[in-house]
Amino acid sequence: MADEAKAKGNAAFSSGNFADAIRHFTAAIELAPKNHVLYSNRSAAYASLHQYAEALADAKETVELKPDWAKGFSRLGAAHMGLHHYEDSVAAYKKGLEVDPNNEPLKSGLAAAENAASRSRGAPPSSSSPFGDIFSGTEMWSKLTADPTTRLFLQQPDFVKMMQDIQKNPSNLNSYLKDQRVMQALGVLLNMKIQTPNSTEGMDIPDRKRPAESEPAKAEEREAEPEPMEVPEEERETKERKAQAQKEKEAGNAAYKKKDFETAIERYTKAIELDDEDISFLTNRAAVYLEMGKYDECVKDCDKAVERARELRSDYKMVARALTRKGTALVKMAKCSRDYEPAIEAFQKALTEHRNPDTLKKLNDAEKAKKELEQQEYFDPKLADEEREKGNECFKEQKYPEAVKHYTEALKRNPNDPRVYSNRAACYTKLGAMPEGLKDAEKCIELDPTFVKGYSRKGAIQFFMKEYEKAMETYQEGLKHERQNQELLDGVRRCVEQVNKANRGDLTPEELKERQAKGMQDPEIQNILTDPVMRQVLIDFQENPKAAQEHTKNPLVMSKIQKLVSAGIVQIK
Repeated sequence: MADEAKAKGNAAFSSGNFADAIRHFTAAIELAPKNHVLYSNRSAAYASLHQYAEALADAKETVELKPDWAKGFSRLGAAHMGLHHYEDSVAAYKKGLEVDPNNEPLKSGLAAAENAASRSRGAPPSSSSPFGDIFSGTEMWSKLTADPTTRLFLQQPDFVKMMQDIQKNPSNLNSYLKDQRVMQALGVLLNMKIQTPNSTEGMDIPDRKRPAESEPAKAEEREAEPEPMEVPEEERETKERKAQAQKEKEAGNAAYKKKDFETAIERYTKAIELDDEDISFLTNRAAVYLEMGKYDECVKDCDKAVERARELRSDYKMVARALTRKGTALVKMAKCSRDYEPAIEAFQKALTEHRNPDTLKKLNDAEKAKKELEQQEYFDPKLADEEREKGNECFKEQKYPEAVKHYTEALKRNPNDPRVYSNRAACYTKLGAMPEGLKDAEKCIELDPTFVKGYSRKGAIQFFMKEYEKAMETYQEGLKHERQNQELLDGVRRCVEQVNKANRGDLTPEELKERQAKGMQDPEIQNILTDPVMRQVLIDFQENPKAAQEHTKNPLVMSKIQKLVSAGIVQIK
């Protein structure tokens, strides 16, 4: 990634590894050839190695890509200074000041360039400072950047401001000598060690020629020093932009709460322009678009947020939030069952990032809505009747699996027809699939409680499952709706025969054992046997005939006793 290579280049430059910095900036430029900052930084690195021709080429590219960026002209002026193109340097700094009239580095560079231009024309230097020109030009910033102690000071705005003030007017130095950082900076610029309260080293002053006696070659060498890359200034600008972006976000949040959506959009957009590394600005703007019903814009912002979050390796919860918001917008846009598919996919992806209960609920709701729409889209009573008739034909031909397929298709076309559930229950009964048949019969009764065929199907299945008491109850419930229904009456008769057979003890040992095992699996039987009152009743029937006689007068107790008898758990002789 270009940002990663740029960060490595900045770190190398700060540590004085200018060749490595050039290599990293070059790699970044290959990835982002239109990024003016990368050319600017590489220009500074080239200048630090006195490769001013390369520095000039990068500076020109910077200005061409970003003509309204003052720092590009600062790079251009420094490169011309290194090549002794003093007039061109002056022109570059002046053009930069047209873009940013209050830029202090440009003002300092212009003063140094004009001074160098005057000397090149034979004019005497204007400096009357006893320290010579140690504060002039870019040499001061280069030395302070190279020293590990003063390099840290350059990250402190108040120190930078003091040094800029001294550079403008060296006579202001006396006003800042009480600041130990200025004293240390002065020592670095004079190439001497100055004792401070935090240092025990003595002051060692080497021989130094007066400015007037300095050789012209050395003066030119000082003039050719490049402007430092000013990483602290870039960091400060970044922090300021981020802080301003947060303020815009807060203003957008306030507008959103007031339902002033247009203002909220405007604020969030400004925040995005100031800081593109905080995807919450995008997700917040997407939330506003969602409230405004601008679902396409919401989805676009969510996609951008996810893409940017991947690049920045942002918190997975932020990715999940963007995907959830996208899914919500897609649900709002859905007009048919297929439209729910991308929404469901977005919710599922969000849950893989962060399992949020709200997202899970949205997913379940979307899947339910999709299913309901599919049923509505597939609903066709006419085709359902055709499939039911096909199923009936297959049933008559004893093609039960084929009949089940036709009945199932009929229910897809019309899930509210109790006849189809009844017919499919009959198929399941023939196939021995009793649980499925019982479920269909119960659904049939649920859809139409007066449809006696449903009771007949249910009772028959319960009879085959040897649940004679339950089957009898089902048949009797059906007779409430049609008292003379012969099929239901026959069902009751068969159930009575089986119950009486059990009561008489006419069951074979195998039948009794099977019935008892089946009865013990019945939750109702289990509850009766674990009831302390019923346990005492059973003991009384065995040991206390008088008490047992009293129990027979209780209908509820006798009903439970009858269930135990029918299940083969208790035998009456």
